[in-house]
Amino acid sequence: MYSHDTFGLGHLRRCRTIAHALVEDYRGLNVLIISGATIAGAFDYRARVDFVKVPSVIKLRDGEYTSMASHVALQETLKMRQSIIRHTAETFQPDVFIVDKEPLGLKGEVEETLTYLKARGTTLVLGMRDVMDAPHLLEAEWKKNNVLQKIDQFYDRVWVYGPPDFHDPLVGLDVPSGVRRKMEFVGFLQRSVSTLGTKSEHVPDEDYILVTTGGGGDGADLVSDVIAAFEEDSSLTQKTLIVLGPYMPAKERSQLLERASKINCLQVIEFDNKMEELIAGAKAVVAMGGYNTYCEILSFDKPALIIPRTRPREEQLIRAQRASELGLVDMLLPEESADPKQLAAALKRLPNRAPPSASNSNMRLEGLVHISHTIGEWFDDRERYTPLSIVAE
Repeated sequence: MYSHDTFGLGHLRRCRTIAHALVEDYRGLNVLIISGATIAGAFDYRARVDFVKVPSVIKLRDGEYTSMASHVALQETLKMRQSIIRHTAETFQPDVFIVDKEPLGLKGEVEETLTYLKARGTTLVLGMRDVMDAPHLLEAEWKKNNVLQKIDQFYDRVWVYGPPDFHDPLVGLDVPSGVRRKMEFVGFLQRSVSTLGTKSEHVPDEDYILVTTGGGGDGADLVSDVIAAFEEDSSLTQKTLIVLGPYMPAKERSQLLERASKINCLQVIEFDNKMEELIAGAKAVVAMGGYNTYCEILSFDKPALIIPRTRPREEQLIRAQRASELGLVDMLLPEESADPKQLAAALKRLPNRAPPSASNSNMRLEGLVHISHTIGEWFDDRERYTPLSIVAE
């Protein structure tokens, strides 16, 4: 599996979730995840799931990229990444190659490997979130590199990690008929509490609201707004656990820790690799609404308040608006969240909000089962010819 990972943990966590489900279902299966996440090694992995780390690239707030190693030019870093990806594929010889979200990889780094693997008969799969971005932004990004035509050229299947009645990730684009034929809406990826390693040490002993920003690189505004709501309204005394995220800039992190330390009911941590456990134990969740957190909110059936990021991508905004429309979550826009009185009122209501399951919407959490069934069919078909192995990058 390929996970480019330049800004946050979403891609790696999604790949890891799929990989763990597959090795649990198939004893002969090996999964290798190629990841650019700086903290890929901070997570536990099941037996027969491993990862190859490529040099990290950081996505800046303006959407541009830079090397994590400041003394190495971006182009040189990309050359190293491209070479490692190709060499890994040649050595591992996967039967299936799953590419997460970026059809050609970061700056096209996977295209050479796709060409090589297609020639040797590897099944090539593109995995898409339920929401990619606003149509005008996605079209502008993809048109430059002829991406839709290359998806049609390279990929055997396009898996959409959501149900068809929630959102179409390619809505508003001129999609080739060949790509449409390959698209399969598999459902959301259900989450469960991990049994690997030790339990989280951060779960409070009392009822709590969880505030999570995902990777945290762009989460400081959300956390600042939550702290401001507590500063504004002294009657807001609900125990609240705030997870800043490992990528939050140090200056913002220290400022938020200092402010939160003055409020008794707030507990702040930087990172926990057992986020499923924290969400499962929470009375309610406040989040930005990235894909993984949204799946966890549905999986553990938690009342949720989503305050989405709206720039540079509109993915979280579109998902939050659709989920709110279906009655699954509550939503505040960032400008509404910035009003401490309005946010304090929303936080007071949240613990008593009905869970997503009460909305009568079909949450369609069958993605992992669907993917596993499909993989099993493919390996049944080719069992006589090739060893059972799968690459996940």
